[in-house]
Amino acid sequence: MRSKAFFINGGAGRVICSIPALEKYAEENPDDDFVIVAEGGTDFFRGHPKLDGRVYDNWHKNLFEDYLKDRDCVSPEPYRMWHYYNQKCSLSQAYDMEINGLEEPRELPKPTVILNKTEVINGYNIVQEIKSVTGKDKVVVIQPFGRSIETQGDFIADPSSRSMSLVNAVDIINQLKKDYAVVIMSEVQFPVEENEEKSPYKIARPQIESIRNWAAVIQVADHFLGVDSVGQHICKAMDKKATVVIGSTYPINISYPDDRDFDIIDIGAENGRKYSPIRLTMDDCVDRFNDQALEMSKEQVDRVVKSVRKALGKPTKFEGSFTAPQQNTNSCCDTPQTQNQFGQTTGVMPPPKPQSPTPNFTLEKPKVKTKGFKQEISNLLKSEKGSAIKIEQKK
Repeated sequence: MRSKAFFINGGAGRVICSIPALEKYAEENPDDDFVIVAEGGTDFFRGHPKLDGRVYDNWHKNLFEDYLKDRDCVSPEPYRMWHYYNQKCSLSQAYDMEINGLEEPRELPKPTVILNKTEVINGYNIVQEIKSVTGKDKVVVIQPFGRSIETQGDFIADPSSRSMSLVNAVDIINQLKKDYAVVIMSEVQFPVEENEEKSPYKIARPQIESIRNWAAVIQVADHFLGVDSVGQHICKAMDKKATVVIGSTYPINISYPDDRDFDIIDIGAENGRKYSPIRLTMDDCVDRFNDQALEMSKEQVDRVVKSVRKALGKPTKFEGSFTAPQQNTNSCCDTPQTQNQFGQTTGVMPPPKPQSPTPNFTLEKPKVKTKGFKQEISNLLKSEKGSAIKIEQKK
């Protein structure tokens, strides 16, 4: 029998969820010299004790001639498994059923994700600096948006309703930042209040390119708040506690409802939703039906905030100290003093880009101008729920 070549596509969350199934395949098929083509990126396979040596990017030189030509190519698609689209199994279990030829789902271990020393140290330094600047000892990472978020001109919206609305995200952040150090995990920049740069309550917006470094930050932080996206899967792999807010998707499919460390707040079940046949059809009728699935009322927002507060406990002041990592400049001269991304004076030169050993993060004023922002938020909160918010830009 020929060995297999498994093609794993999609985002980092799907990659993490495929790991337990591939581990089981390795255990149960010791004679199969299988390989994995990571179309979605090799990041979370790196350092894996059983799988790392079998993983290749799809642009690997001579991939076809050297690794695919003599193997059977298999492209697992968990969204096309009957048990998955009928809410009978999780994403990891659907991968397991397809990869290992099972007829029913089985219990699986958590995904194995291995961070190296440098990544863990980077995550620790980032979190320590955030504590130092905010003066708060407890840190929560907030991922308000999933990959399906779209920026359309002055609007931010998620047509699949898997992300928080901007109004809800801003409300949650503004409540939590008063007592805890808030770290926003988002590629989309957005203001949380008018004249944010003058606010006594600072929030961190890390500019981290590597998802593995984000994993290190989540591992070191005290709690995670997110939606149907990669952050919650990182929490599962790292045995971290999480508050997960769900809209148009189903907890049994995309999260971990049986994990005691996960507090799942299923807004979609309360607001009404239908299963969206992602990767099966292109019909947008279900997305239209689910348009309000993750639009939270004030009571629902308060429930999310309460969950995070319960997990973090009583706010405490940061009493430690932070020394910025020293960089080797290969110079005979003293390192000149510069300002870091918090606007503080330090004796450390900024690391080079893009090969940054410690990712930069910033509390700088967002690029979006905020004239009338406070009134805009107030008006939208009083009006009917909407899936997007318009931020007036000063011409």
